[in-house]
Amino acid sequence: MEARVATADQVELTTIPACLRAAAADAASIEAVVDGDVRLTYAQLDAEVTRFARAAAAHGLQPGDRAVVWAPNSSRWIIAALGILAAGGILVPVNTRFKGEEARYAISRVRADLLILDDDFLGNNYLAAVRGDDARPPTDQLPVPALPHLRAIVTMAATDDAVAVSFDDFLASAEATPTAEIDRRIAELRADDVADILFTSGTTGYPKGAMVTHGSNLRVDEAWSDMVGLRREDRYLLVNPFFHSFGYRAGLLACVIRRATMVPMAVFDVDQALDLIQRERIAVFPGAPTVYTSILQSPRFGEYDLSSVRLAVTGATVVPVPLLERMRRDLGFETVITAYGLTESCGTATVCPPDTDQHRISTSCGKAIPGTEVAIMDPLGQLLPSGESGEVVIRGYNVMIGYFEDPTATAEAIDRDGWLHTGDVGWLDEDGYLRVTDRIKDMFVVGGFNVYPAEVERLIAEHPAVADVAVIGIPDARMGEVGHAYVLPKRGSTLTSGELIRFCRNKMANYKVPRRVSIVDEFPRTPSGKIQKFRLNAPA
Repeated sequence: MEARVATADQVELTTIPACLRAAAADAASIEAVVDGDVRLTYAQLDAEVTRFARAAAAHGLQPGDRAVVWAPNSSRWIIAALGILAAGGILVPVNTRFKGEEARYAISRVRADLLILDDDFLGNNYLAAVRGDDARPPTDQLPVPALPHLRAIVTMAATDDAVAVSFDDFLASAEATPTAEIDRRIAELRADDVADILFTSGTTGYPKGAMVTHGSNLRVDEAWSDMVGLRREDRYLLVNPFFHSFGYRAGLLACVIRRATMVPMAVFDVDQALDLIQRERIAVFPGAPTVYTSILQSPRFGEYDLSSVRLAVTGATVVPVPLLERMRRDLGFETVITAYGLTESCGTATVCPPDTDQHRISTSCGKAIPGTEVAIMDPLGQLLPSGESGEVVIRGYNVMIGYFEDPTATAEAIDRDGWLHTGDVGWLDEDGYLRVTDRIKDMFVVGGFNVYPAEVERLIAEHPAVADVAVIGIPDARMGEVGHAYVLPKRGSTLTSGELIRFCRNKMANYKVPRRVSIVDEFPRTPSGKIQKFRLNAPA
């Protein structure tokens, strides 16, 4: 089939690989990535990405196939992610805090063909976690019975595991695929092709994969960059994890669009972050509120020169006003901006532009990005006027095309008129600035990460001594919110809170683990038997 031909500008605004190719042409010598000893210009990054894409194709990755990256922020994460896209694949980032069961579910759900992981991140053996408890001795076949679709597992570092190949050895296989094949695949990508699937937990207790296209990603992140004021050659400290929309879309992709420099951090550490800001002259430093709170609590932040930071962007349903004031006053950040979005809205729905007055920056999440709509809806589906409170709904090019192979959940999230129902409660002022005040759903936010009680409850219920469980979010000075589990033990058991917390740490990501556990004799219930969670909140 003959490749479609388009002008350079049309191609750049169409797909992510084409955007990188354009950056390699017009910003060839600008630093694209700084990661320890690794320093890559945009020309060099494009070459490495093309080499990865050739290797992926050599291992059988076809356009439309899914490829998972389960690793912390690094230059290799960037190369792998963009390489998957250049090969025509669909990128599926997986949370580095996931335990084996959670990761296997995501990998299996999308039937991934390729898996790239860091096998020793924070001492975790991800290969063993992928195999699960039913692992068999290595053979010529991947010993992952639950994941028969996997063609290859790539480890970020060297490995002697018989079922995996190291990153360097994987790249060596690129010679089997001509560069022209990747050129052809990039040329044939379309704006409405799915680029990535990011998992978001759901009220059913199982994560759902939100699908977003190349075109939506580029339009949203270009709008985000315009509104916050991200500039060419800005040096951007990427502390937000790449498996999250904030790090991947408003971070990695925004940098490629703007030709900014990516400085990834694998794990947020206060002293390391302060050192990087000073040494690399960081200009842009977005993060969850917890990031800035941790820095302000450090007795050493005054020892570092933070004067290079021009822009800080934070986002959550509620950002404390005193924190925003201290970021300006004590950290000296020139511009502090708040924003709001969901995985299902391509990570961004509203942003406070830099010229927003300080009161609105401190009290609102901003206004809808250009070309999209944010509205407030009542329970009957009627849109409400400014000043009235109801469910926040979003419509436009930033709304996902749906959940992967889940039309029922998609229909529940996006109504017939195209409105994405967020489950958040808020109101709009007369100028369209959004205030989020509450949540319809049970979801709570721990240090910037969404936690859905149904998912945590499902995993806790697997403990043999648990008869019933209810999880709620409670306020926490450092993390914003944390989980509190109320557990009804089975008759005759001697379950303790410490035992249950240890169980949770082996079953779920750390941010999902309840910080408190209360053993109860009974639950307050409705006449139909449903637990009344609002009555659990009072003693907490």
